[in-house]
Amino acid sequence: MSDLVPFLLWLPLLGAALTLAAGQRVRLQRLVSFAVSGLVLAYGITMLSLTSDGSVVVEQVAGWPGGIAIPFAVDTLSALMVTVAALLVLTSTAFAVFTGDDEDRYFLPLVLVLSGGVYGAFVTADLFNLFVMIEVALIPSYVLITRRGSASEMGAGRIYLTVNLLVSTVLLAGVGLVYGTTGTVNLGELAGAATESVGAALAGGVVLLALGAKAALVPVHSWLPRTYPFASVATTALLSGLLTKIGVYGIFRVYAVMFSGDERLQTPWLVILLLTMVVSALGALGESAMRPILVFGMSSQVGYVLLGIGFFGELGLQAGIFYLVHNIVAKAALLLTCGAVEHEAGTGELSRLGGVARREPLLALAFIAAALSLVGIPPFSGFVAKYSVARAAALEGEWVAVALVVAVSLLTLLAMLKIWNGVFWGADPDEVDHSFAPGASGAVPDQTDPMSSTLLRRAKVAITEGPPGGMPRGLILPGLALAVLSLVIGLGADVLLGLTGTAAQGLVDPTAYVSAVTDR
Repeated sequence: MSDLVPFLLWLPLLGAALTLAAGQRVRLQRLVSFAVSGLVLAYGITMLSLTSDGSVVVEQVAGWPGGIAIPFAVDTLSALMVTVAALLVLTSTAFAVFTGDDEDRYFLPLVLVLSGGVYGAFVTADLFNLFVMIEVALIPSYVLITRRGSASEMGAGRIYLTVNLLVSTVLLAGVGLVYGTTGTVNLGELAGAATESVGAALAGGVVLLALGAKAALVPVHSWLPRTYPFASVATTALLSGLLTKIGVYGIFRVYAVMFSGDERLQTPWLVILLLTMVVSALGALGESAMRPILVFGMSSQVGYVLLGIGFFGELGLQAGIFYLVHNIVAKAALLLTCGAVEHEAGTGELSRLGGVARREPLLALAFIAAALSLVGIPPFSGFVAKYSVARAAALEGEWVAVALVVAVSLLTLLAMLKIWNGVFWGADPDEVDHSFAPGASGAVPDQTDPMSSTLLRRAKVAITEGPPGGMPRGLILPGLALAVLSLVIGLGADVLLGLTGTAAQGLVDPTAYVSAVTDR
């Protein structure tokens, strides 16, 4: 199976080439896209079974010896990330089929290139190659955000491009500094380097700074709600579970291997992560549209995911990795559920929506399930995730962290109630204000844009009269499926806890990973 590891990158790129060659043959594009993502999902599940005992599968590209070749390595953490990422690509692509996003001949090829870069980032064991994989994923994301060409999308695209170019430059500089101080960028060769050399520690700190910006940690988080809500719904769901999670994964891996969980840095980590939880949760409450609320929540949830780094140990890291898997599933379910409303109504503004639960009870059920999971209500996966994080913090005596875990959960509940009351439970608006922009918070549409005019007309029909014949089930099923998966994970939490426990052990004691990567 080790020979197939690089195909996590090459297979999506090959699929992108085939879908691009298919041109306007949409059905062929869909077939190739679903086949590629399905194969990656199957491979991820297979690798989970092979690495569940702590084993590491490595391929040294081109057959060169360890230390010279570019290593691709899959352990339990990498396999988990590949599996959940492939699942997200499948569901988001299915949603795109019903919204019509995939009728753009370039949409599916771009998604496949993006996913290939993400899979490659999860399995590379080389810092420079990590930078390359991030760039492979970022390039199509620029196009996906701006591909419809509206004024709001282009504005968001400029912010997205500027921030990510700056952060990528910082990351590349950090990788260069690591090489200059240690003579290598192989993660195995870098094991413990930051604890032995001040120069290596500073260089690794630059890398972590860039990864923290990619993950949208406070205070470098504000780019996220200013960009993601303006893309198409399927694109927002994709980016939420893929690109920011590369930053999260990179922080786990680099801090565990290069810094060996240095205790001297745990207090600064706790401060940053707790601020991320609180500030972003408060930001969500200040928004007035569905996707900005959910996107602010993405940043807040990253604080939960990485909190275990602040008290580096198996229990905390296990809780964080479990939370990571849960959050990708639950957040995507919410984005797709709310996105179905936005697609049909032409707006995500809470003040212009209402009564959806009466018209679409199945969609409302999906939202409730995903929202309860995000808040942390049993028996959903969010309860196990938040309980595990709070328990790990309590056993470390970090009572401030425990209190904030609970407090931010209440803020998250208020944010979910804000969407529920405004969109699902509220009364239907009597009239529609034509000064809003579909899918954007507070923006004004281009009245000369035919797409904007069409969406405005659809919005008036959808909000005041309801869509003829009800909402297409294809818009509801992807979000509902992920909400049900969150429930299944919660009910069978022991399975995922076992896998995340193995992944956490591999971070606390990366000996097996280091040995496999360096071929020692």
